[in-house]
Amino acid sequence: MTRERDQALALAGVFQASALAQQLARRGYEEQSPFAVSVRSLFIQDAINTASVYQGEDGVMLGLETMREKLTTSGRPADLEIARYVLGLTQLGVRLARDGRMAQSVSREIEALKPQVQQHNGQGLHDSVYAELARIYKDTISNLKPKIIVQGEHGYLSSPVVIDKVRTTLFAGVRSAFLWNQLGGRRWHFVFMRKQTLVLVEQIISDTRV
Repeated sequence: MTRERDQALALAGVFQASALAQQLARRGYEEQSPFAVSVRSLFIQDAINTASVYQGEDGVMLGLETMREKLTTSGRPADLEIARYVLGLTQLGVRLARDGRMAQSVSREIEALKPQVQQHNGQGLHDSVYAELARIYKDTISNLKPKIIVQGEHGYLSSPVVIDKVRTTLFAGVRSAFLWNQLGGRRWHFVFMRKQTLVLVEQIISDTRV
């Protein structure tokens, strides 16, 4: 697997988290399979490769498809909203990477939460796990800039469970952005490597569906 393909997968993780946050905020529920993959990526620290962070390349299919859509269209409000989330998450990933103390604190708290996650053999986790992940995000990463303001329906965003899941997806997005940065991903890639990234995304989607 090439470094560019690894970067595309990690960036797909950011797009997937952004799409899930939008789903939760606008309709009050999320696509369960990609949500489960994104959440569990938080607990995979020593992966053998980038794909294994997401339980295989198809684990970020929602992110890949969202990337493909957003890289080929622009101008609509929904497109700009996703773009804003992605840009914010990639910035937070860089800032977390530069803040060694915070990164270590986040890692320790995630490690302490692992036993609760390992109790669940299926994809679904107890709401208390999302609440704890949301707390970790709120106490650490949300203190960094830029602040990500998620837009949606007030009725959904007033639900504690939905809020916890939104923060959890943002947390997963920062984790993917952190990985993307480690793999050499940079913000200027969005401008100067747009076409190359789109070709690569199309190739991954095609390979995954064979």
